[in-house]
Amino acid sequence: MDQRDLDLVAKYGEADPELKSLYEEHVAFEKILDKMESKPFLTPVEDTELKEIKKKKLSGKTRIENLLMKYRKAEDQ
Repeated sequence: MDQRDLDLVAKYGEADPELKSLYEEHVAFEKILDKMESKPFLTPVEDTELKEIKKKKLSGKTRIENLLMKYRKAEDQ
């Protein structure tokens, strides 16, 4: 996410609970992924979990992008 998007999350996050929740979830997933990817070896269960978390993170990021698009348009007008 670029700085403008982070600024929009900070500005509208309190008024938009969905945006705030999605962003907090995104950050949490990022921390989990960083921890898992730093391991030298993943068990098959961990590998499956890693893939599921990546899918959830991507899905959440898509939803965040859709919300931010609305706020970008509002600010550009």
